[in-house]
Amino acid sequence: MEQQFQFASFSPSDDVTSPFTTAVFGDNSYWNHAAFNVGFWSIVVVVGLAVPVAAFVASFHNIPYQQDDGSWIWSYDVPVAGVKHTAELHGIYIDNGVRWEMYVTKAGDYTDFLWYYGESDRPGTEGFWILKESPTKNHDLLQIDWHRNIADGTGYIKYTNIVPGGPENGGYIQVETTTQTPYDSFWDIYNKGQDNHTYIDWRSKSQEGRVKDQKRFAADNWHCWDGDHRNIVCP
Repeated sequence: MEQQFQFASFSPSDDVTSPFTTAVFGDNSYWNHAAFNVGFWSIVVVVGLAVPVAAFVASFHNIPYQQDDGSWIWSYDVPVAGVKHTAELHGIYIDNGVRWEMYVTKAGDYTDFLWYYGESDRPGTEGFWILKESPTKNHDLLQIDWHRNIADGTGYIKYTNIVPGGPENGGYIQVETTTQTPYDSFWDIYNKGQDNHTYIDWRSKSQEGRVKDQKRFAADNWHCWDGDHRNIVCP
């Protein structure tokens, strides 16, 4: 989860594991269901965004050059899965923020593909991205909306499927970290095709949590687990 917040908010990325690790055996079905959903969608997002995320993160290790029109360009090579890609990140100030465009080239395959673009405010506290699916499928794939509070480390990020005419258009994953109690982290996974929400509330320090999923449990109520990930009656 955290690595995606960092991508969205224009900060260098570190390897941070998900709060949900692997599923465990025993009376842990509520935890397992939550862990499976978070793990599955985390893999989908991370694998699907491997090239654009790697290209963006690499920009922080390179020097930008100002252009005659006042914009800035970072140009550099970045390896992804052992294959060299050339990236050009363009940034230009607009009213109340910055406009970003990322062009990626893979020798012998594609040149200056506009993989994504977006805007952020100048303090780097909120913005959005629009991502294309791939150079061979040059249509919109995701809109990523994000916000963060730098002072208290909270924020949210929302990935929305915007594939034109796609059956999952309008589906989304939203992740939020807060200072609320008793739960401080929240997931809302909306499967558009099934018209179903999976809600997950999580207490990050003690690992207690709860999940609500009408399709999975055939009931619109919470299912809870304790700090050992075992099923309990919700308090």
